[in-house]
Amino acid sequence: MKYNEILNKVDSELGLNDTQQAEVIVTGTLELIGQRLAGQEPSNLASQLPQELKETLTRHTGSAETFDVDEFLRRLADHEGSGVDPERAREHAQTTFRVIGSFVSGGELEDVRDQLPAGYAPLFA
Repeated sequence: MKYNEILNKVDSELGLNDTQQAEVIVTGTLELIGQRLAGQEPSNLASQLPQELKETLTRHTGSAETFDVDEFLRRLADHEGSGVDPERAREHAQTTFRVIGSFVSGGELEDVRDQLPAGYAPLFA
């Protein structure tokens, strides 16, 4: 899998016609989920992704943060900027996880979901 394939697929599914915005969405989503996951899980997921996304996912060091899904979406909306609200950020995160899920093993994405509270489940639907 290639970095551009992921960006192009997110771009296409969201109808953005802007791969730079798709990049902001993907990197923001993965950076936040990397902050939320504990132990080796960020590295485990990163090992199945293109090099360009590995550092984004594993940038956070130290203990996992414990913010809920609403805070995740607020942070993602803030990261994206330009008037993106948490509801739009939810759509972006769902698309990102769906696309990433098509490139990584099902077991790995299940490991990610298992570490998160139930409120995160709709992001992986």
